[in-house]
Amino acid sequence: MARYTGPVCRLCRRHGEKLFLKGERCFTPKCSFERRPYPPGQRTARRRKISDRGLQLREKQRARVTYGVLEKQFRRYYKEAIRRPGVSGENLVRLLESRLDNVVYRLGFADSRAQARQLVRHGHIAVNGRKLDIPSAQVKEGDVISFTPRGQRSGYFDIVKETIKSKTVPSWLQLDMANMTGKVIGPPEVVPGQTHLFNENVIIEYYSR
Repeated sequence: MARYTGPVCRLCRRHGEKLFLKGERCFTPKCSFERRPYPPGQRTARRRKISDRGLQLREKQRARVTYGVLEKQFRRYYKEAIRRPGVSGENLVRLLESRLDNVVYRLGFADSRAQARQLVRHGHIAVNGRKLDIPSAQVKEGDVISFTPRGQRSGYFDIVKETIKSKTVPSWLQLDMANMTGKVIGPPEVVPGQTHLFNENVIIEYYSR
């Protein structure tokens, strides 16, 4: 499956804010955005006015980068969001939050979504006791996420057991630190500025034109 393989810190600089794509590094002085908080490329004093369409595009790109989704798949999420009953923007966020790699990240099993994606792809994550190596798989209420036997034998598992104590889990997930398992206990919450750093309604407007 195609995916972005370039420097992710460049994406944060392009969007003008931290997107927390590299986990703990984003909170240290090593963060590229802290050292160079300006867009990549040749610097110029000239400022271009961005059109409304350009602002909508920027919001859509920010959402795509945050969840590591390419355009074709993101458009499918949009089509599913408007098909479902309710507010389309909130449906879109819930679809993105329900991705397996995002849930692994939210539970604290990984420091970033990219790392969570790698854990899933390498067969270290199980859903309801069965290995699932598809990062985009949608989890639903009642699903239990855990490490596979292979994942539990890895050195990374021991590191997670020590560091997970400092992680905060959202209210729609339940974490059992003793057994290193997580459970989806409700639909993903949608709180702009907390669960996500983009305006989902602007994205719906972008695709609706």
